[in-house]
Amino acid sequence: MKDFVRQEVFQSCTTVIVKVGTNVLTDDSERLDSERIEQLAGQLSRVRETGRRVVLVTSGAVGAGLEILGLSRRPESLPELQAAAAVGQPSLIQRWDRALSACGLRSAQILLTGNDFRNRQRYLNVRNTLRTLFDYDTIPIVNENDTVSVQEIALGDNDQLASMLATLVQSPLLVILSSVDGLYDGAPSLAESRLIPTVERPDESLLQVASTEQSSRGRGGMKSKLRAILAATGMGETVILANGRTAGVLDQIREGEPVGTLFLPQSGAVQAWKRWLGFGAPPAGVLVLDSGAVRAVREQGRSLLAVGISSVEGVFEAGALVALRTAEGSEIARGLANYSSDEIRRIRGRRSDQIAAALGHVPFGEVIHRDNLSVTRT
Repeated sequence: MKDFVRQEVFQSCTTVIVKVGTNVLTDDSERLDSERIEQLAGQLSRVRETGRRVVLVTSGAVGAGLEILGLSRRPESLPELQAAAAVGQPSLIQRWDRALSACGLRSAQILLTGNDFRNRQRYLNVRNTLRTLFDYDTIPIVNENDTVSVQEIALGDNDQLASMLATLVQSPLLVILSSVDGLYDGAPSLAESRLIPTVERPDESLLQVASTEQSSRGRGGMKSKLRAILAATGMGETVILANGRTAGVLDQIREGEPVGTLFLPQSGAVQAWKRWLGFGAPPAGVLVLDSGAVRAVREQGRSLLAVGISSVEGVFEAGALVALRTAEGSEIARGLANYSSDEIRRIRGRRSDQIAAALGHVPFGEVIHRDNLSVTRT
């Protein structure tokens, strides 16, 4: 049975970003499932036939590497995981390319790290590359560059990557395919748990609903997926979380059938500059605010002053993108800092007329000017 809202969601998008998790692409032996890749490629082809652009965000490089290297289990150390990813990435892309080619489609590989989103120019370069690949009628296949990604430049997981890509394309619908049917009101393994078909007002309370169950194959769990979903819906985008092992799941989404969980946008569309500030780049550090600063930034639309900063986390230079959090740990905004982390530690809690005494100069009256700040939680 078709759902009018879901039909409208698909009809109104011009780009479909499909993230496919490791649990969808691998079998019980943690090897890549070529048959499922072929099935999903056929469904992507049918989405493409509607005239929409398609971006595929795929996990599975480590799983492919295990098969090639003859390993019986997923490695635990970072160098071994990166080696498995390096060996497996060509095979993963080759299988997708072969499956898409059989459907008459061209594909292209893009490997990204957090720095590609943190740096504004590189961010724009990625956007331009995607647009050009679309012009060439190509499906970009995107993955995090696990072979070189370390904590400092890591995106976190492909759920976050897919959410960030939504900041780069026009009118996106983000589809996250996992090994569960959607968001449940409890652990999916419990008989009493029920699937939540639609979340009309996504907010951080969803993190309390998320199950702590997590597969050993992937890096993300349900909370990671929900954080990515909150970022995307915060930009004014729509997300569907569904089971990638369900036969014809993308066909059902294309037809507007009630499959998985639909997450509606939190607000209207966000302008491009604010998208990058608020959702497109991993923050280099954190500023913890007192309650007065939280109100000023979130409710009154003001700049962030030093007097409202309680503490500083991380090491960063002036001009870096930082997250703004409440004392309870909730992120409310992101912005470009006018001062380095060391300077902010020296002036935090001080009035603007006291900055000169601490630093010897006052280049800026605000730590973050309102024009360089994007509220991510209202």
